[in-house]
Order: sequence, then C-alpha cells, then structure tokens
Amino acid sequence: MICYTGSMKSSGKVEDTMKYIMSIDQGTTSSRAVIFDRNANVAALVQKEFTQYYPGSGLVEHDPLEILSSQVEVCCSAMFEAGLKASDIAAVGITDQRETTIVWDKNTGKPVYNAIVWQCRRTADICKELEERGLTGFFRERTGLLIDPYFSATKLKWILDNVEGARARAERGELLFGTVDCWLMWNLSGGKAHVTDYSNASRTMLFNIHTLEWDKDILDLLGIPMCMMPKVTDCSGMICETAPEIFGGSIPIAGCAGDQQSALFGQRCFSEGDVKNTYGTGAFLLMNTGDKPVMSDSGLLTTIAWGIGGKVTYALEGSVFIAGAVVKWLRDELGMIRSASETEAMALSISDNGGVYLVPAFTGLGAPYWDSEARGTISGLTRGSGKAHIVRAALESIAYQVHDVLRVMEKDTSRLGSIKADGGASANRFLMQFQADITGTRVIRPANVESTALGACFLAGLGCGYFADIGEIRGIGGEVTEFVPAMPDCERERLLAGWRNAVAGTLSARDI
Repeated sequence: MICYTGSMKSSGKVEDTMKYIMSIDQGTTSSRAVIFDRNANVAALVQKEFTQYYPGSGLVEHDPLEILSSQVEVCCSAMFEAGLKASDIAAVGITDQRETTIVWDKNTGKPVYNAIVWQCRRTADICKELEERGLTGFFRERTGLLIDPYFSATKLKWILDNVEGARARAERGELLFGTVDCWLMWNLSGGKAHVTDYSNASRTMLFNIHTLEWDKDILDLLGIPMCMMPKVTDCSGMICETAPEIFGGSIPIAGCAGDQQSALFGQRCFSEGDVKNTYGTGAFLLMNTGDKPVMSDSGLLTTIAWGIGGKVTYALEGSVFIAGAVVKWLRDELGMIRSASETEAMALSISDNGGVYLVPAFTGLGAPYWDSEARGTISGLTRGSGKAHIVRAALESIAYQVHDVLRVMEKDTSRLGSIKADGGASANRFLMQFQADITGTRVIRPANVESTALGACFLAGLGCGYFADIGEIRGIGGEVTEFVPAMPDCERERLLAGWRNAVAGTLSARDI
C-alpha cells in the first residue's frame, strides 16, 4: 500500500524560479520519497512498504528488484503529487538502510541472491571463527567495527561461498557488490555509476577508516575480489545523474549517506559532542566526534559520519537492533494492535509495567552486549498481566536499550548533553517521556522528525549549490518539543535493576 501526504496537488503549477530537493529514503521496511522546499518544508511524501523474507530463524532478506521498483515508484508518485517535473528538482539525495548486502551481475543487472539484510544473523559462525583466530583487534583497528554478522563483510563472503558459481564469476570481474545506496545509484544512473559514499563504506567491515580505502588485507582474508568493490566518494557533491527515462529527465544525485549518519546531519549535529538518536526499525545513537576517530572501550562503534570537500568527520555509534520493529511485531505477529499509534494510549492506560519486561533480542543484541545468539524474552508475567502490560513493556524496551548505549557513550567520551530525537517512533509521547525519565537526560524532538530524509536533502543541497554552506542550513528550523526528566532516582534505579535482570535471561552462555 502506498501512503501519500503533502499539501501540493498534481494540478498545481510550479513557478520556473522554484526548485526542490528530492530525498530518497530507502529503509528496512519501506521505500520513501520526500520532496523538500528551500525552507525544509515537506512538499510531498510517499511511502510504500515492501516484502520482508524470513527464510529461517534469525535470517532476514529483501528482494533487491522490489527495493528498486518500490523506490522508483514512490519517487514518481511524489513528483506527481507535488506537481513537479524533473527540471523542478535541483538534486536528489539518497539515504539508506546500511550494511544490507547486494551482489549483482554487472552486465545484466540481475542480483545473484536476495539482499541479505543488516538484521540477518546467518554469518554468526563465520564471525565466531574470525574471533577465535584472534582477529578482533585487527578488524577493530582498521574499520572501527566489531566482528559481527551485522556488517556487510561476512554477508558478502557468505554469498560468494554459497551461491553456485558466484565466486568464480566474481573473480572474473562479472559481479559487483554494493550496499543499498550503491545498488540504487547503479540502477538510477543506468549502470554508469558503481559508487558508494564514505559513511556507507565505513559500515561494511571492509573499509579502512584511516586510509579511506578498501582494505586489501581484509578483502584477501575473506576472499573478496577488489574488482567487486565500488568507488568511494564524498557524501556531498555531484556524484552522478539519473538516467533521463526514469524521472522524465536527468537529475543530479548530489548527496548520499547511510540513514543514521544522514539523521545526524539532518539534526544539525555539526559540532563535536552533538548527539542524536533515531527511533526507527532499530535505534541508533550517534555522537559527532570531530576530525579524529574515538575508539570505544565499551562496545561502541567508531564510524565515519560524513565526508565533505575531502574532509572526513567521525562519529561514535551504539546500535540497537530492534526498536520500532518491536511495535511492528506486536501488530503483525501477535495481533495485539492494529496500528503503532494505538500503543501510546495503551501504555498510559496502566500506571506502570506491572513487573513485565520484554527484551526484543529477536536477532541478537547490539551495543553494548554484541551477542548474536541472544534471543527475546518476556518476563515477570502474572495472572494480572494483560495486553497493555506487554505493549507498555515493548515501548519501555526501546528506551532501556537506548539507556544502555547512552551510559557507555558517556563513559567513553566523558561528555553528554541532551539527546536530539527523530524517527517514526519519536512521535510517541509516552516513549519520549519515559526515555527522558529512565536516562535522566533531556530529550529534544524537532517539529519535523524527518531527520533522515532531511539530512539527505541538506547533503544534496550543499553538493549542488542549492544551499550556500552549513551556516545557511543551521538557520533552517522550526519549533521543538522538549521532554524533561521527572522520575525519582529511586524509581529509576528500581526499573533499571529489573531490566538488567531481564537482559541477563536473554544472553547466550558465553556472556553469562
């Protein structure tokens, strides 16, 4: 089903002097197109969910061709809804689900296998073997990442090892690798641009974040031919152009960043120490650490925030695998709700969680635990527990996981102010207030929570000269809603103790 929003109609006439930026926001569960004007107002937004494939326990796949077709469809629909043609679009910016791995034939464009999604844990054994060989420090030093199935490297190795003929074809130079941004740009450019940006490259576990190159030693270690790898570019600049037949005319693609880095940029976290958290399918807490990478002692990731004008900005990141996805699980698998919007009232219909805790380790636990073998639990159930308690526990689980990441980020950097919140689940006032209460930290939510798409807009606008500089972007904004901590310390500690006990019950034997 496609969802349309926007005040401009297809019959509207756009003045010749007006230009817009179109953001492609290709997410884990849906493809979206958002068209912004110069003041970052949304002229049109179109979204379409696409199929999720779960071929086994802990396995998650997408059809790359459905990703592409759904994304092109929503872009064309957004342009129609806003009454725009290709010449009215100054540039396209792309932001995408990161780490998801696609391999395709460079001559036919046909994928050799489904996209292996970032949530997929099928390569846990490969990662365990690498750890047992004592390579954790090697990967950490070069890529800033921990060895984990989350990242692209072992997913790519799995495809080469398990798809018949794939390795031989790759070695002959017939196959290309890319994350979703790369797949989209290759197709949108008519196969002319095999490129990715610094932020997405830094999430593959194949990219050296210090030399800013694909790491030949890692590629050789995993048996991945260098000829498969895309060119790496800045996140802002004239990257390529769309083929004229796709949108009725060529449009420059002038910005690209992974979804979480894009949200950091969209939240204007341009200064060292600025922090944002995106409440999407997962939850992702990022801190801008400036021009030097900060290595974590607490299980956080060191990554590239963005590259502009040849200068790279780094970030420290904590990744929660299941955040908004737990609400989707309540809806689709348990049938407890009809829509996510119901959860706020249900959570507020009871005074507390009744001792019920839900740990959504459906695909393992991310930071700071990094346990790919952990599995979800619901604990504390009594005869008096009802549907509202489980729904409330699901929302609270998001905030608890963010709390755990926030505390180790504070330990690693010795600095922490407020949290800038965005993403779909940030619209839930109960969740935002509970987040402020359980962390004891102010949570600031902008009026426009489309920070991920907005970041792609800003990067593309800078890249094509639509915006003069970052200073102009800083001046674009609106009202914010602030959630101030109001929970007594003793209550916070009681709830956190219950959460820690619940998490302990999900961890695999190696972590107990």
